[in-house]
Amino acid sequence: MRTIGVLLKEARGRKRYSLDYLAQLTKIKKDFIERIENEDWTSLPDFTVVTGFVKSVSKILDIEERSTVALLRRDYPPQKLHINPKPDVSDKFVWSPRLTFLVGAALVIALVLGYLGFQYVRFVSPPPLSVERPREGEVVKERSLRVLGKTSSDATVKVNNQQALVSDEGEFEAEIEIFEGTSEIIIQAISRAGKETTVHRKIKPEL
Repeated sequence: MRTIGVLLKEARGRKRYSLDYLAQLTKIKKDFIERIENEDWTSLPDFTVVTGFVKSVSKILDIEERSTVALLRRDYPPQKLHINPKPDVSDKFVWSPRLTFLVGAALVIALVLGYLGFQYVRFVSPPPLSVERPREGEVVKERSLRVLGKTSSDATVKVNNQQALVSDEGEFEAEIEIFEGTSEIIIQAISRAGKETTVHRKIKPEL
């Protein structure tokens, strides 16, 4: 049975063309033509490229192009595909609705736990306390002293054991009576958990 390689080699022999001369006419490398004649497919380019080579050679050798292409299709071995029977898809990341749900649920849980943790720390920690008035060492010339400051909105404030009013913003105010022997103002902020923050302010009564 005549093969594509035999057909081309015989046609070239009838024309008495050397490989070098045929390569010059077709602008195809001599090695490629020789490999096609020897049907050395493993060292040739892809089928589409080889088909172009065969068409060019057929035209120069006056062979029917349709016949040579048909023989090439018959003789050219099918391309072997290296398929892994057990493809490794472990590295492929695919976002799915289930993953969206899990991420969303985890985010909600994290937010809830974070909020609860924040509230717990706030509950068990002493409340913040800042005193604007009186200042340390302030001279007091009146028997009535106005005490101002800020703390947590849910804290209880006492000034010399007298309860002060606390606003929704945590600002407090108290007015206490000063005597000649009063030398210190004690401000206490007490949280709902019983944690306490205390500020001592020295004053100098000059009544």
